[in-house]
Amino acid sequence: MSHTVTNLAAIEILDSRGRPTLEVRVTLDSGATGVAGVPSGASTGTREAVELRDGDTSRFGGAGVTQAVDNVNNAIRDAIAGRSFASLAEVDATMIDLDGTATKSRLGANAIVGVSMATARAMAAADGKALHTWLQPADVVPRLPVPHFNVVNGGAHAANPLDFQEFMIAPVGAPTFADALRAGAETYQALRAKLRDLGHNVGLGDEGGFAPDIATPEDVLDLLVDAIAAAGYTPGLSGIAVALDPAASEFFDGSVYRVNGEALSSDDMIERYAAMIDRFPIWSIEDGLAEGDWDGWVRLTERLRDRVQLVGDDIFVTNPAIITEAVDRHVANSALIKLNQIGSVTETLEAMAICRGAGYTTMISHRSGETADAFIADLAVATGAGQIKSGAPARGERVAKYNRLVAIEHDNPGLPYGLAG
Repeated sequence: MSHTVTNLAAIEILDSRGRPTLEVRVTLDSGATGVAGVPSGASTGTREAVELRDGDTSRFGGAGVTQAVDNVNNAIRDAIAGRSFASLAEVDATMIDLDGTATKSRLGANAIVGVSMATARAMAAADGKALHTWLQPADVVPRLPVPHFNVVNGGAHAANPLDFQEFMIAPVGAPTFADALRAGAETYQALRAKLRDLGHNVGLGDEGGFAPDIATPEDVLDLLVDAIAAAGYTPGLSGIAVALDPAASEFFDGSVYRVNGEALSSDDMIERYAAMIDRFPIWSIEDGLAEGDWDGWVRLTERLRDRVQLVGDDIFVTNPAIITEAVDRHVANSALIKLNQIGSVTETLEAMAICRGAGYTTMISHRSGETADAFIADLAVATGAGQIKSGAPARGERVAKYNRLVAIEHDNPGLPYGLAG
């Protein structure tokens, strides 16, 4: 069914860190509308599509997005409004061609992805379908994903000495998504109590996790295992497993990795992860090495791919071409999926299709700068990814995604929950 875009408009709003971002509204000839809030990252890969910022230091320290807003309200609207489109892919292709750069630097990936998300919502509404149903590829069985709750923050997400960026708990063994959400929330509260008993500040990092004054990753892992047990769950794949996102690019200086004062080679890091896996119920490691350390990634994959999921984020940036190269070079066995890294819904779906074809798993992800928009919840279900991370089970912009998944589960009895494959 074709849809004619009658209007689109953007405004500058704030994200969860108090930084500017865009809200985009698209209206179709049917009267259907779609609204989208655009996420923004803190720990970003160098090859991500370009997030257009004003650079005017008199506003928001240069982080304003009025240029991106103007691009939606003028150049993109002029190219799209009044035209009939048979698919979202046609809308996205029109914007990509209009931008004309490899990184969406002229119009801004934040402008383009906002229009793409809002248009998807509007078209789904016009077709009388839930977003997750409308987005579902023809060859995919929808699935409720295992939530990966970021319960301890470090690195670029917190002002503490912890170099590893995210420590997550994943209720893989839960029978339903609602049970998984409860398990995550109960373990989060048990962890809060343990940290308080140990005299740690229980203030939160950017993604809702705690940011204790702890420098050693293994000490955090000990705490997580204790909290899982204290909440009444079994540590491991039959209950609640642990996932890591060290975000190694952030502590790589070009030659060595610096973790808590130690200088470690790529092979040293690999062996440290192997030792962690031996000792703790870790099932997934994201960005274990830096984005430019491709040779190290090859060795990491050879060493650990049969033991854990190895997720590429900064190294892949949801880019279909880079993921294809990674598959050819046997780098990682999973990809993190972030809409604004590549800059359109269509390209995101393409990246996920490449992963499925290669036997790579996928994990849908939020960003550190979020809005209450829950688009990624529907995206996770539609694509059968089986995994999502949206921060801790705390803070409104994080739980909005988890609560949306609860609603989808309630409205769709029998929809399977759990890891894909």
